[in-house]
Amino acid sequence: MLIITRRPGERIMLGDDTTIHIMEIVGNSVRVGVQAPKSVPVYREEIWAAVKEENKAAAAAQATTLPRPAARA
Repeated sequence: MLIITRRPGERIMLGDDTTIHIMEIVGNSVRVGVQAPKSVPVYREEIWAAVKEENKAAAAAQATTLPRPAARA
């Protein structure tokens, strides 16, 4: 793990096309902006964990427990 110090207005580059912007620091909170290509998913850790759990549960579900597709007219 790389640990660096940044001040508000400074940036961190991840490769050529992803930038982490340090927006502001207030007390123990840091506002961070992430600029990345649309092909790169950017989530907070707890959201990413929830998405992974949902995907895992969906993959484990048996086909008989899934809803049936709507009938076509």
